Amino acid sequence: MRTRHVNLLIALVAVVLFSFSCFCISRMTQTSNQLINCRNRILELKEGILRLKNRTERNRQELIKALNKIKYEITQGENISVNSVKKKVNALDRNETAPNAFEVLKFFFPHLRKVGRIYPDVITGKEKTGVSFALGISTVDRGNRSYLRQTLTSVVSRMTLSEEKDSVVIVSVADSNEDYLKSVVDMITKKFNRQLKSGSLEVISIPAYFYPNMLHTKQSTEDSQQLESWQIKQVLDFCFLMLYAQPKAMYYLQLEDGIIAKKMYLTKITDFVHKITSKNWFYIEFSILGFIGKLFKSEDLTDFIRFFLMFYKDKPIDLLLGDLFQVKMCKPGETLEKCTERNKQIRIRYKPSLFQHVGIQSSFPGREQYFKDIYY
Repeated sequence: MRTRHVNLLIALVAVVLFSFSCFCISRMTQTSNQLINCRNRILELKEGILRLKNRTERNRQELIKALNKIKYEITQGENISVNSVKKKVNALDRNETAPNAFEVLKFFFPHLRKVGRIYPDVITGKEKTGVSFALGISTVDRGNRSYLRQTLTSVVSRMTLSEEKDSVVIVSVADSNEDYLKSVVDMITKKFNRQLKSGSLEVISIPAYFYPNMLHTKQSTEDSQQLESWQIKQVLDFCFLMLYAQPKAMYYLQLEDGIIAKKMYLTKITDFVHKITSKNWFYIEFSILGFIGKLFKSEDLTDFIRFFLMFYKDKPIDLLLGDLFQVKMCKPGETLEKCTERNKQIRIRYKPSLFQHVGIQSSFPGREQYFKDIYY
């Protein structure tokens, strides 16, 4: 009897061990299958990554080819010779599209609404576009004194060749004296012919019909009224130049015809702009004097121009620039000094200054000016 119980227990243990062995074999088989599936998925993922890498490399090569093609086409376009760098806008082909930038003037000046196409009378140059910097220089006849050649020599010679290719200097003749216009064009054609042919230098002339009637009437002999008319015209001159320059470049730098620039000034400006962390800056001052050395983003110029045109009769343009900053950035009742300090990352001043005023004979007849930028 006892032997029978032992045999029964041994048989039960054997059955349990057999069942456990079958279970373990089954689990191992499932685990093995899972490992095989996982390995297959890893291999598929690896193949997918390789295909994506190859596709990315093909896209990169195609992009490089496209960029090289664009560069080649641009180079070919720049190498096309220009038979004449002078052209009258009135003689333009009828199919040429008029820029829309100047249409804003018709909102502020009713007398311009009768004018079909508002554009400079004379353009000397290749009307270069798609550059990083447009540098604007407004000039008028100062009688026996002229600082324009000195200014252009300083501005142009202190650029690198790559900077020259990526910028355009625009000289705007804001004077009705045709002899002065001719003298400017002749001087620039003779002394800066290479820059003209490359497109990095242009000359424009503001049409007389642009100015409102108040500036065409007989001028008063009183100094205060003459000064007021001069200031009004100066604001309008700058606005016209800004409108012309706006579609040409990413940034617009305002200069004048009686300044000199420091060596590597454009390199320093470029490096400084690229290092600014905030993209919301209002404008950058590279000189503390008046409207000299003020850098704007071209996309923002429309707001500046409209504000200047709204109040062109009231103040000089450098004071209007301060007013616009105060209107847009300052709290009610806040002093300009506190507002400027609070917004020093928006209205930025670069030191030392990169431009110095050298002209003594003012563009206002009979006046001499000796002010200098102390941070130059």
